[in-house]
Amino acid sequence: MKLEVTRVDIWIVGIKDRPGGLVEKLEPLAQASANLEFLLARRSPEKPGRGVVFVTPVRGAAQEKAAKQAGFKKAKSLCGLRVACVDKPGLAVKLVRLISDAGINLRGLSGAAIGKRAIFHLAFDSVADANKAARCLKQI
Repeated sequence: MKLEVTRVDIWIVGIKDRPGGLVEKLEPLAQASANLEFLLARRSPEKPGRGVVFVTPVRGAAQEKAAKQAGFKKAKSLCGLRVACVDKPGLAVKLVRLISDAGINLRGLSGAAIGKRAIFHLAFDSVADANKAARCLKQI
């Protein structure tokens, strides 16, 4: 099974937990022609009335400028990998086991299968962990 493993920068911003809060953050990216492959928005239970948004990719000067104007920052304590491949039963556990067996702590995982393709976004605490995980995954 061939995996396409790519390092990705994750951009993050806080939002107000109210109607339109997410739109205010995403609209500038859309106007800058950002084609987001990953978007996760959620409430922050530890901060009532607030939420957080994670996106990738933000490419080029115009998109970066729009992201920064909307309050997004490139995450410094969160390193990401994008893994794309043909979907197979048990694929997620196989990926997670490889990472775990290498002694790497996975900070977060999001995945989806569409048709015959699967795409995972994995988050790590450090560049070193992300790079080590990428090397492990490329051995498949």
